Amino acid sequence: MARAASKSSARAFTLIELLLVITIISLLVGLLAPALTGAYRLTLDLKCRTNLRTIGCGALNYAALYRGAYPPLCTCTAQSYLPRYWWGVDSNPPDYSSGILRPHLGLEAGQESSVFECPMQPFGSYVPQGDFDGPSTTYGYNGYYLCLASTPGWCYTANHPWQTTATVSNPATVFMFADTLMVGLMGRGVASNNCLLDPPWTFDGFSWSLNYSTTLCFRHGGRANVCFADGHVESLEPTTILNAQNMIGYVGDSNAPYYVPDYSTGPWTAMQ
Repeated sequence: MARAASKSSARAFTLIELLLVITIISLLVGLLAPALTGAYRLTLDLKCRTNLRTIGCGALNYAALYRGAYPPLCTCTAQSYLPRYWWGVDSNPPDYSSGILRPHLGLEAGQESSVFECPMQPFGSYVPQGDFDGPSTTYGYNGYYLCLASTPGWCYTANHPWQTTATVSNPATVFMFADTLMVGLMGRGVASNNCLLDPPWTFDGFSWSLNYSTTLCFRHGGRANVCFADGHVESLEPTTILNAQNMIGYVGDSNAPYYVPDYSTGPWTAMQ
């Protein structure tokens, strides 16, 4: 006589066991979330440093072709009334392909927009300067020292000499490009981008005064990424924050050595 097959029934989860599993999963997610966020921020920070290193190498490649002269911040041509900046042309939409540094960056066509934009400051998080609706750059160039004669807004003190790789005595301490942002002007108090790295002290033709509109932005967890005049990149903490909401400030106690190392000597004192 055949024995009847016994049926086994699986035990179902109780409500308490289900709640316990959900609680454990929630705790694990809570523990992993900061690590994932930190890893994501680190990725953005590394991308920003890579961008600045690429731009810095482009500037040095430019200098190698022009007797060591650092590139101009901005020029205007007879063919166009639009200013041509180191990053591109201030058109609508912005034209990255015509920037002063474009031929010296070693990039494929169409890669410029990602190089000139810090990933921690994506378009939409600031008001763009200029008559256009689109990103330009969230990095600034130290044109105030390296090429004052081609720096709009400050070129009235244009008899300060154009710097070369030979005239900058300690390029490893002089800022060339950096994370930048500013408040005011086009944004009416809202943060806007700026392709100029403004120094903490500015010269009015007679004397130096504190600049309350500096543009160095410490958006990487309270640090700013900077490419120096020799091409190397560092991440620096602020000495002074002038706008806590947007983490804008500067490094050091004066213009030297990072911004304008000769601010207290030479051509500046000759103009006072």
